[in-house]
Amino acid sequence: MAEANISDDGAAGGSISLTGVASKMVKKGLLTKAAAHEINKVALASNRSFFLQCVEQNAVPITKACEIMSEEYGIPMMDVDSMNTELSPVDVVPANLMEKHYILPLYVRDTRLYLGVGDPGNTTALDEVKFNTGLSISLVLLDPRKLAQVLETVLDKDSGVSLSDIVNEEGFNELELESEIEEGDAGTDLKIDTPIVRFVNKIIQDAIRKSASDIHIEPYEHITRIRFRIDGVLHDAINPPKGLIHKIIARLKILSQLDIAERRLPQDGRMKIQFSRSRTIDFRVSTMPTLFGEKMVIRVLDTSSANLALDTIGMEPEQLQLYKEASEQPHGMILVTGPTGSGKTVSLYSALSVLNTVERNISSVEDPVEINVNGINQVNVNERIGLTFGTVLRAFLRQDPDIVMIGEIRDLETAEIAVKASQTGHLVLSTLHTNDAAATITRLANMGIQPFNIASSVSLVIAQRLVRRLCDSCKEPVELKDEVLLDLGFKEDEVSNLEIFGAVGCSGCTGGYRGRTGIYEVMPISTTISELIMLNSSTLEIDRQARKENIPTMRESGLKKVAAGITSIEEVERVTAN
Repeated sequence: MAEANISDDGAAGGSISLTGVASKMVKKGLLTKAAAHEINKVALASNRSFFLQCVEQNAVPITKACEIMSEEYGIPMMDVDSMNTELSPVDVVPANLMEKHYILPLYVRDTRLYLGVGDPGNTTALDEVKFNTGLSISLVLLDPRKLAQVLETVLDKDSGVSLSDIVNEEGFNELELESEIEEGDAGTDLKIDTPIVRFVNKIIQDAIRKSASDIHIEPYEHITRIRFRIDGVLHDAINPPKGLIHKIIARLKILSQLDIAERRLPQDGRMKIQFSRSRTIDFRVSTMPTLFGEKMVIRVLDTSSANLALDTIGMEPEQLQLYKEASEQPHGMILVTGPTGSGKTVSLYSALSVLNTVERNISSVEDPVEINVNGINQVNVNERIGLTFGTVLRAFLRQDPDIVMIGEIRDLETAEIAVKASQTGHLVLSTLHTNDAAATITRLANMGIQPFNIASSVSLVIAQRLVRRLCDSCKEPVELKDEVLLDLGFKEDEVSNLEIFGAVGCSGCTGGYRGRTGIYEVMPISTTISELIMLNSSTLEIDRQARKENIPTMRESGLKKVAAGITSIEEVERVTAN
């Protein structure tokens, strides 16, 4: 759990006092009190330690954070890179415990096991290892991120089975589909042991370990291709034999309770798989008939890895201040725009996590709910039974909400209700699919919302994209001429002392990148922009006014992250190219 206690006045509604690791980080100047309290709040909500939440959010340099943990718990640190994992006695601790608790046996001396951990505060792991091994335990602190990478390698090696191994098993391609589908086999038990089931399980497990956001299973004339989307970019996983596609799809349909006999129409479903006692992951499944068979895309909804700290979503300080000010207003509408998978939902929930207090009634309607948050009344749209966005929003407004979050404004009915709600004392947060902030205004007008209603209801528009973060372990400086930098958009006074990094690639990343961050255009609706909206001005005119008001574009936001060494020019070009 998080390192915080309720102070004496906390029982009466006072603040939560920071202790232990959190307090030391504040005293050493690594975190502000406000940031520490916000991280602690997220850690408590997700049942995660304060230390691991800091690591997850990149809130504190990992080396400094580990030094504080080592001091707090009185245990030594070890550099994972200096270890030879080939010599680790992995047979001493069951693989399921290593995966469940993210622990690694380092070596055994007589009756004492030296155990590498990423979170020394996880006493449950210590107790379970003691019980299973009968050994005394001494803890050694490892960098949690590097430990996760090492475990991925160790566990894969320990299992001795890869996707290719399963595919190449004798007789695998000749298996009858019926033998894989038995009466009552509609659950999500990953322990069923048949070749197709093991193959599908391995796909899912590999995707989770590689932090993939989507799994694509695609049939073509002569091959079947399975790809993982990692940090927004698709990568090949395996190309299984063509004859397996129907068996793979059928197994996944069973797990997501879809009709395995229907191959002519698109279907949508969901499945939930429990990977450990504390980790359950939801998957959204979509099938579509193509020329050579059904294509399936599985969206991984791993809410445990969702980072909802507002200060860490990637906004520049001025942009973050505008977002905070708009979200603290009692009414109005905040719109976040961007393509699918650009992090819009996380941006909205990051603000809601700050606003989520006992004094506020917050309700959300989504299709589907992707992030479960205690304290927010969340509703899944179900159009089959008439539970539409409009129906739910009308019900919300009869239940005295303070804040309403709408997953997406798709039609005029939803837009009209959202506008009325924002004009009658409610704060409304929602998303749209447009390319930039100015286009969001004209999109609402094209839907049929009157200009005066747009001008009086919308208070802030945020356009965003996600760029991949350069791997800190392997990124290298790149040399570019001043003329090239100026053409890219840097200013003359910036290029002289500019150090730009490029992707290299190492064992700890994917193609030189690890993780993502956002780049933003945050456009408040000023008096002048409101006047342009009232005049039904074009997207171009609104965009020109935004530039006059010194509102940075997404590209300019991206270039700041290039200059800071966070991402590469290629990434900014990829997501902002017109």
